[in-house]
Amino acid sequence: MPSDLRPEYEHGGSRAHSPLLGKQGDDGSPRPPLSRKSTFHERDPETQAKFETRRRYTYAAVFLALSLVSFVVQTETAVYIQHQLKWEKPYCMLYMTHGSWIVLWPTQLLLLRIQKWTQPWDVFWRRHVQLLRQTALIVQHQNLHPSSRQSQISPVPYILKMTAFITCALTVAGGSWYVAVNMTTASDLTAIYNCSAFFAYVFSVPILHERVRLSKVIAVGVAIVGVFIVAYGDKAPGPGGANTKPSPKESTRSLGNLVIAVGSVLYGFYEVLYKRLACPPSGCSAGRSMVFSNTFGSLIGAFTLCVLWIPLPVLHYMGWETFELPRGEQAWMMVISVLANATFSGSFLILISLTSPVLSSVAALLTIFIVAIVDQLLPEPMNSPLTPAAIVGGILIIGAFLLLSWATYKEMDEERRRNLEEHESDIDD
Repeated sequence: MPSDLRPEYEHGGSRAHSPLLGKQGDDGSPRPPLSRKSTFHERDPETQAKFETRRRYTYAAVFLALSLVSFVVQTETAVYIQHQLKWEKPYCMLYMTHGSWIVLWPTQLLLLRIQKWTQPWDVFWRRHVQLLRQTALIVQHQNLHPSSRQSQISPVPYILKMTAFITCALTVAGGSWYVAVNMTTASDLTAIYNCSAFFAYVFSVPILHERVRLSKVIAVGVAIVGVFIVAYGDKAPGPGGANTKPSPKESTRSLGNLVIAVGSVLYGFYEVLYKRLACPPSGCSAGRSMVFSNTFGSLIGAFTLCVLWIPLPVLHYMGWETFELPRGEQAWMMVISVLANATFSGSFLILISLTSPVLSSVAALLTIFIVAIVDQLLPEPMNSPLTPAAIVGGILIIGAFLLLSWATYKEMDEERRRNLEEHESDIDD
């Protein structure tokens, strides 16, 4: 965790004048405003913009790597649990994996505490709560109707409502994958579900007011083409490959494709909703964004554990999914799988907060190629040969990600530079 977790709102965006942000130092005490002279010498707009954008991208790169590794672990263990250990409980697995997100905030708190070990606990806790409350106020402030923007309104009801709303969208989107997995082919499942990158871009335009850029459209299109090549290219079925599974009936396959298509749309919608309703604005520091992302992820996990257990007895009573806890090796592998999922999800939420849903969604497609490589290295009977189609599709996905990363980096740099110049202009006025 970065040490730069200042409670005050950074002078990086045009929202820096909001009364919610206050003028406080690290200890919550009032701090004198910067003079025009000191601001001019210390915060050159172009230099500051490059520094802030580079810092956000550095953190994003770290969490991207962490998300890719943890996703591979989660995927391989989940496949092993269902196919080799024969514990096929789709909704229960979904409940456990999403519920495991509750560990994100306690883990984060521990890491932050280690950083501030010499600080008295009451001071550390007060500053941490203050940072979370101020960030929640900022998030609430940017989403409420202008007539309702009052700094005295508690952000707790807003955050709880957004948690319930976003968690339900995520659960339906994620649950569609588990529903469709036995109804359609692995190729259809992979290709259709990963079209969520396209829908994330579609929803970003009206909801996040993102400009339609040709470079981004091309990058998203190339990434989806790469996914389709991996899914439908030449395949060499291995002993543990996806093609060993009997093909579903055409009627079931059509229904499964419809279900997963709805899930793809909802997953893209969920990513954009999270960015719009639960992420601090770009003017916030990277440290503040990361801390709040993990906290919100824990709230999603808490809501899942406290509310979304309700379908479990219903599914058991209807005979659709008999409730049964994993045992022995199943239990140990499940622990690894859910912790890997919590790591991936926490990193992915941070990635969205620091960059954009579109870039994060395309970055997630990299896992398709990585999983294909890992599948080739696994021992029998779990290995699956790496086909030429997987290589070509993987190269296209990587190229699309690099193109989108560059376009997003330049866009963030331009936006932050513009905001800093507006802030300098306001000081001069």
